Amino acid sequence: MNKLGLKNKLSVLALSMFRKDFFGIYHGSISAKTESNRFIINTKEAIFDALDETSLIELYFKIDYRWNQASIDAKIHFSIYSQISEAKFICFSMPQFTTAYSLQHDTIIPKDYFGFKEIGSITVIDPKQFEDWYDRADSEIAYYLQTNKTNIMVIRGYGVYAYSRDIHEMAKKLAILEKSCRLLMLDNSHSNFDTE
Repeated sequence: MNKLGLKNKLSVLALSMFRKDFFGIYHGSISAKTESNRFIINTKEAIFDALDETSLIELYFKIDYRWNQASIDAKIHFSIYSQISEAKFICFSMPQFTTAYSLQHDTIIPKDYFGFKEIGSITVIDPKQFEDWYDRADSEIAYYLQTNKTNIMVIRGYGVYAYSRDIHEMAKKLAILEKSCRLLMLDNSHSNFDTE
């Protein structure tokens, strides 16, 4: 697919995810691999409901001046692309129900049909201290995804990293995970209400 087509796909997905509150203003990242040693990612000034030519930048795996304009997550995306060949698209989002559920639980076990069938059980990863998280994140996230042979990672109090060969499949998994966590939280609050 040509680069303009990839940018359009990223823009459409970013708008949809922004509307669902997966991305905040200047918060999150989305990218697409363009060649074996390049990828397109949002800039650090990107607003996700209006991604355009100026808010997406192509980076080479070799760090140069363009990296200064890129998202703070660029090194994490680079690390995933360079270590996991099937990664064609990567997304970092902070869906509110998934992130909130991760604060109190070590595992996400969907009770709904689609969550159970499409995602199954997901371990919540504890980043430990947040002070040096960005110093460790690029190596720890790629390592976890690779060694656990998974394409989705929920990080406590931080958000969700996902990758896929297909952008729609990645978006679908993130949406199902968020819906499952919302249902789990509703079920928990209903259970707590019943016991009072």
